[in-house]
Amino acid sequence: MDFVEQVKSQIDIVRVVGDYVRLKRQGAGERYVGLCPFHTEKTPSFSVHAGHGFYKCFGCGAGGDAIKFVMEMEGFTFLEAVKALAERNGIPLPRNANYSDEDAKRRTDLYRLNELAQDLFTRNLWSPAGESARAYLSRRGITDAQAKDFGLGFAAGGGSELVRLLERQRVDKALLDSSGLVKPRANGDGYYDTFRGRLTFPIHNESGKLVAFGARVLDPEEQPKYLNSPETDIYKKRTVLYQFHRAKESMRKQGRAVLVEGYMDVLGAWAAGVHEAVASCGTSLSAEHVRNIRRHTDVVVVNFDPDRAGENATERSIQVLLDEGVDVRVLQLPGGLDPDEFVQQHGADAYQQAIANARGYFLWLADRAKARFDTASTAGRVKALEFLLPAIQRVNDRLRRSALADEVTSYLGLERSMVLDKFRSAAVARKDGPLRVEAPQASHLEHILISCLVNLPEVAAEILPFLNGLDGWRKLPSAPVLDAILRAWKAGEDLRFGFIEPRLAEADKDILSRMLLDEEVHKESHTRDQAIACLRKLDLIQIADFRRELKRRVREAEQQGDFEEALRLSHELTTLDAQRPLS
Repeated sequence: MDFVEQVKSQIDIVRVVGDYVRLKRQGAGERYVGLCPFHTEKTPSFSVHAGHGFYKCFGCGAGGDAIKFVMEMEGFTFLEAVKALAERNGIPLPRNANYSDEDAKRRTDLYRLNELAQDLFTRNLWSPAGESARAYLSRRGITDAQAKDFGLGFAAGGGSELVRLLERQRVDKALLDSSGLVKPRANGDGYYDTFRGRLTFPIHNESGKLVAFGARVLDPEEQPKYLNSPETDIYKKRTVLYQFHRAKESMRKQGRAVLVEGYMDVLGAWAAGVHEAVASCGTSLSAEHVRNIRRHTDVVVVNFDPDRAGENATERSIQVLLDEGVDVRVLQLPGGLDPDEFVQQHGADAYQQAIANARGYFLWLADRAKARFDTASTAGRVKALEFLLPAIQRVNDRLRRSALADEVTSYLGLERSMVLDKFRSAAVARKDGPLRVEAPQASHLEHILISCLVNLPEVAAEILPFLNGLDGWRKLPSAPVLDAILRAWKAGEDLRFGFIEPRLAEADKDILSRMLLDEEVHKESHTRDQAIACLRKLDLIQIADFRRELKRRVREAEQQGDFEEALRLSHELTTLDAQRPLS
């Protein structure tokens, strides 16, 4: 067994996928389901088969083994994914093995440079040079323990400390240029540090690797207030959320995510025990951010700062969240406080209670409508409805729109018929959800036979020689799958999914996945007798096809006056009729 197969055989694909997707066991078998991480969906079409070690989405068609899943989720090369899975599961790499290519090596080097910078920044924070940064943290209510827990640091103000460190490490120019940690001087004479005189916040990807930094100025006169790493080969802003790598476990446990505006807000929420809090890293919330959250929870509490910029960010973020089918709730803290200020003034319990009581988005919007219009009058209630209607209409799901309309109708004290009239007049054509990939339908006989061949090695060894001598199965929808199984058997390979699937075209991979994941098939355990019965049926199909062909040829010979040939074919037909099916 080569090392790749060793890794695949020793890892648990349910645990691998489960680090990224909420999975629920389906029935008593080995199938697990969840929302697909590769496209937006409201009902799960994504399945994982524990026994055969593969995943398949019947909504977008994505599928493969654990290695491919990690490649897709992390943007790894094949070799990087194999190495990562081995390391995460305590599987020692072969001696002198090079599980790296040029792209992987460059990313590894960038991770290393970020770690070097992080070591420097954290040393600085706790040195005399970091006194001003420590004083700022103290004023903001951040304890030393919290600062250490979040890996906060300080970039010295000179502008060349990190450059000198990286030069001592003999980092080549191309890597320096692509790191985002330093910038070339305008006169072309060397580099200067990107972050100078700032408090630093390390940013990690979902798997916990350090990919970038955010940095806050300490001098209130200096701008911009926050500076963030540029995008690199290991950092894509549209996919990374601050503290998401640690928050996702709490998101699942609490059944919600809390979306705040900035790094300090995350620290304040975490200090209050709200460990499901995350923030985007100096960029607007993206659909990719939301999809990452939604793999762990469907509920998001938006708690942005109450100033004008915060309100604008709230509106933009809410629309992205609604477009992705999230249950949105809005928390506006009293007194114009942002989360970390609120926690300092009112305490952790008060913030946790405020999060728990956050209003659903449409009721929050209805409250704004009530404040804006005189809802004591019919005319005012109609204006309030017209204010709310565009937001409700933007909800993709028809049933959800209807439920919201009923909720708002009751809240504003309107007649339902009036609301329905408004909906009809504002109706727009829409498509609710992605098109599903439809595969050819295989018969129950095919399901049973293939299930036995793949799941019962001793039965496969007995019946494959007979299947090899038949042709009746070659017209079946599952013929390419049966052919791949035969070819794997002739090559002396294992008949597990991982050996069969690479031999198939995409449409046929879909058929095999459906068969192995099909609920009806796994309601009962199949036996040798059932497999033999399927083989007999295929034998009968072949005989029936041959009989039809012989009869056609007999008629054709008679029509052409070739009675000798007609007699010979008739005798062959009689002999065939006397044959018994396989025993």
